[in-house]
Amino acid sequence: MSCVIGVDVGSQSVKALVVAEDGTQLAAASSPCEMIHPAPGWADQDAESWGRALAAAVRAARSEAGVGRDEITMIGIASQVDGLVAIDDGLRALRPAIIWLDRRATRQSDALAEAVGEAALVSVTGLNPDASHTAPKAMWLRDEEPDTYRAARWLAPVSGYLTGWLTGEVLADHAQASSTLLYDVHHRAWSDELVAKAGLDPDQLPAIRGAGDVIGRLRASVADELDLAPDCQVVVGTGDDHGATLGAGGVRPGIVVDVTGTAEPVTVPAAAAVLDDERLVETHAHAVDGLLLVENPGFVSGGSTQWWAAIQGIPQGDIFALAEQSPPGSDGALFLPTLSGSTAPRWNDRMLGCFAGLALSHTPAHMARAVLEGCAYALRDIVDRFAALGLGDGEIRVVGGGARSQLWLQIKADVTGRPVRQVHGDHATCAGAAMLAAVAAGHFDDLEQAAGQYVQLADEPIAPREHAVAVYANAYRAYRALYDGVEGSLT
Repeated sequence: MSCVIGVDVGSQSVKALVVAEDGTQLAAASSPCEMIHPAPGWADQDAESWGRALAAAVRAARSEAGVGRDEITMIGIASQVDGLVAIDDGLRALRPAIIWLDRRATRQSDALAEAVGEAALVSVTGLNPDASHTAPKAMWLRDEEPDTYRAARWLAPVSGYLTGWLTGEVLADHAQASSTLLYDVHHRAWSDELVAKAGLDPDQLPAIRGAGDVIGRLRASVADELDLAPDCQVVVGTGDDHGATLGAGGVRPGIVVDVTGTAEPVTVPAAAAVLDDERLVETHAHAVDGLLLVENPGFVSGGSTQWWAAIQGIPQGDIFALAEQSPPGSDGALFLPTLSGSTAPRWNDRMLGCFAGLALSHTPAHMARAVLEGCAYALRDIVDRFAALGLGDGEIRVVGGGARSQLWLQIKADVTGRPVRQVHGDHATCAGAAMLAAVAAGHFDDLEQAAGQYVQLADEPIAPREHAVAVYANAYRAYRALYDGVEGSLT
């Protein structure tokens, strides 16, 4: 048997999925990771913990699948986007990684936009000037930790650190590079001008390769940690949003994918760059050669349910059972899922979340449903913008942990007025990474053929219900008014 492993390196865990040559998913396993929050708005992770978690997940998944170590021929990784790892020439991280959730580099983001010109920066990169992207984080490192900056051989994304750990080659695919504010999305390369305007050293940036390109074999020491054969090979891999899009079958233009995890990126592949004058969605390179990925990088979605469950002192899954007890619209209760800044309906890293519209009659069930509905209103912001830009006017495919809730799927259909289809399985991001590995291993001719075997969709989409659509149309207007009011109150 020839198998591949797809790995999803997230902010809460690392997952591994073993897939047979015919696309059958044999077994999956995960190992937890921890975030570090040393100051408000900051989010770090120990880069070495990703390697330990990856090794644990791979060993457990292979054992569960019952396949020999020599039967794993290729590994693909889809890792969190917008992280920055300062790496020395010995492939060691010099400090904790600054990850996607971090907002410390607002001043540097503003400085880059001023140096380049905001309109020019958006035009070249397809991105909004924002502290979430990696160029401002690298500029912050240069400004605030100059010794670390000077000692770094590479300023790499999470994927680059992991390709270095696995193979000795620090690389980025086009998707990861395109989320830096240093990449020319039209010419598919680092922009010398943007790197110079940012005041960064181009030699510290990793080389860019295709997501499905084979890098080489595992380093011997890492093969031992993973308990795999040393001749197992590794592909460059991609970002987690891009991997999840592949895992939902988003390998051609027009397929809208809603990735309901800790954050909720919403994506649609496109044939050409789309520059949104409202700045709600960005254009990234896709893991599919020749395609771009128009996306909103995500609001705090599953993270909101996790937060509210923790405050209530209940398991996260109980939120959904509670919400079932409340009617559509939560009897007027509203929730803004902007607990870590906002990316919908507008980007604002100072935005804060809130509940509103509360009365003595409201119960924990109303509050639980309001959290789910607030996330669905943010989803509507994004898919409505896609439609206005001529992108993805069909069904919404949902992947991630949130896709397991039929209630949440129905709420999304009712709020957006569009059919919503569940993608079966809990490991879409792993599956997308495995698809890259499987094509590289020769199991399939291309990603579209791989998707035909890997992607299992629900037989029927969940349709919007007429009565609920009307309720949510009014609630959505109230939600947008609440957002405007809270945003306007910030000083």
